[in-house]
Amino acid sequence: MSAGPGTRAGRRARAAPPVPRVSRADRFSAGDLLFEATTDLSSRPGRLVMTLLGTVIGIAALVLTLGFAHTTAQQLARQFNAFAATQLVAVPAQAQTGTDRSVTTGPLPWDAVERVQRLAGVQQAAVLAEVALPEGAAVTAVTVNDPSQAPAAPLRLFAASAHLLDTVEGTVTAGRMFDAGHDRRGDRVAVLGTRAAQRLGATRVDTQPSIFVDGVAYAVVGVFDDLAARAELLDAVVIPTGTARRDFRLSAPGEVQARIVVGSGAQVAGQTALALAPDDPDSVEVRAPAARSDLAQDVQADVNVVFLVVSGIVLLAGVVGIASVTTLSVVERTSEIGLRRALGATPRQIAGQFMTESVVVGLLGGLVGAAAGVTVLLVVCLVQGWAPVVNPLVPLGGVLLGGVVGALAGGFPAHRASRVEPVTALRGS
Repeated sequence: MSAGPGTRAGRRARAAPPVPRVSRADRFSAGDLLFEATTDLSSRPGRLVMTLLGTVIGIAALVLTLGFAHTTAQQLARQFNAFAATQLVAVPAQAQTGTDRSVTTGPLPWDAVERVQRLAGVQQAAVLAEVALPEGAAVTAVTVNDPSQAPAAPLRLFAASAHLLDTVEGTVTAGRMFDAGHDRRGDRVAVLGTRAAQRLGATRVDTQPSIFVDGVAYAVVGVFDDLAARAELLDAVVIPTGTARRDFRLSAPGEVQARIVVGSGAQVAGQTALALAPDDPDSVEVRAPAARSDLAQDVQADVNVVFLVVSGIVLLAGVVGIASVTTLSVVERTSEIGLRRALGATPRQIAGQFMTESVVVGLLGGLVGAAAGVTVLLVVCLVQGWAPVVNPLVPLGGVLLGGVVGALAGGFPAHRASRVEPVTALRGS
């Protein structure tokens, strides 16, 4: 008799739903893998700490390297030698003659300051020239308090325009700097570098000191100090260019000194040569500072290479450490692997479990290392008084890199675990 829809067999067929076929690969979810991995790791805290150590140090060193790179670049920008970064000097170029001797191509114009100050990026400019004293001439000084005092000193004499100290960022320590009126009129006034003033005994202008150059008196109106460069001026007497043209027949400025905006050196250099000698720019040699960013990048690159190499070595040690401990774990847990295989776990699931354990260890090491690196950076910056600069992506990248390290380290042990045969494992246990 056939089983019709009304028969008992037909009713049982309708009441019992079909049983779906469940593959063994679907019996172990990703959540199960993560739970098994974390459970096994937490059961061996000592081994976990030793496994994490290499990754933690490597990631911390990497985060510190990148953090210090950004921080030192910022500090370099703040503490950069402002004078060296903002000073431009233009002098007559030296041309080679047929006898291999260099000669000056041509003098600079007397209106060089006006020409250069019109350029974008130039904040202040001045002309400067060393004055050749007559043979046997000496610089002496007297004061109203002691007219008989006349110490002689072999000092150098310079002529400059009124804005010299503003250009080289010098500081007037006594009196004042001569102005454009003194220069235009050719007044016999002078300012002294602090060391020259000490040698002449004329450190105070309230005593109305005067210096004598080849017997000609010049009233000292000021003393200056704190030059970041041009230290030779601290041992010199400086008079207005108009005075030097009248008294010493100064024919042309020796050089043009300009204070420029940081980073504009390359642009202003070309414009300065054209401004001073439009018919022959090559007759002017312009020395401009390198861009601050170039120096910062060079220093940062050198530091980064060293620390990145160290970080790579430590991370490699972390990979080896995780791989070694995971491989040892595979050997110790051979019987467990055989039992899991006997209960239906596939080689893929066994490999997934050990791979998950390695990735978890790597991620945990990356998290601890990134936190340690940022903490050390903050402490060092706090001690040094720096402003810490940390890209938020760096710690996040450190954590992800830890996961990658774990994945690389767990590849071989996971493959080895997946090849364990259940019968052999259970017989050996």
